[in-house]
Amino acid sequence: MNVMMTPNPEKIAEFEAGVAAHNKKYHAEGPNQVNVFWVASGENSGKYIWSMGPTAWEAMDAAGNPDAAHTADWNTNVAAHALPEMETTYWKGDPAHSNFSKDFTLKNLSIFMMDIKRFKAMEFVALMDKVQKVFKAKDPDRTWGSYFNELANNNGQDYVWVDFFDKSAWMGRDNKFPQWYEEVHGEGTFAEFLKEIEATTDGDRQELWMFRADLSGTDGSVTAVAEN
Repeated sequence: MNVMMTPNPEKIAEFEAGVAAHNKKYHAEGPNQVNVFWVASGENSGKYIWSMGPTAWEAMDAAGNPDAAHTADWNTNVAAHALPEMETTYWKGDPAHSNFSKDFTLKNLSIFMMDIKRFKAMEFVALMDKVQKVFKAKDPDRTWGSYFNELANNNGQDYVWVDFFDKSAWMGRDNKFPQWYEEVHGEGTFAEFLKEIEATTDGDRQELWMFRADLSGTDGSVTAVAEN
């Protein structure tokens, strides 16, 4: 579960202090653990992502509603210093199109969101099979995650591909994906891939997020996931 929040510009220090204390007290471990990210690009620049999990709907049922002290702490020390508008999204991990082959610590995230056309999800997933094959063959040490939005929406947030990285230098290198794609799938196949993407999606957008360990309930450690 991701909650995008905007602090009151005059209360940023109070907002951050409240978020940090709340997360370290109530969200330090288990399915309710929380990591916080600061949005560093795009129209959401300066906002914060309060990200709980990984968790499951069953775990949320088991947790029940927060107790009175938990709720009071949030309302008094966090919500009171934020603007009223917020956005909550629920994302389901897609292990078939992810690569968590080694332990790592959260630092920087490149967020690539896609808007899937209605009734084209199956065709889109088939394209992600091809993309996964390319990166597993050409860049297997890279760490990435793939997620689908659990709830219907009309704001282009149906699917997200997340690259986890430490240093930003890789973003200045030439994009080798078109070349890699044809090396894996055959000469001339990339042009057809672009046509298929156009037929299954209505657009995409990117954001950069920075992990804020000081505001999070965890230290950002992520454990490798074995492939099935």
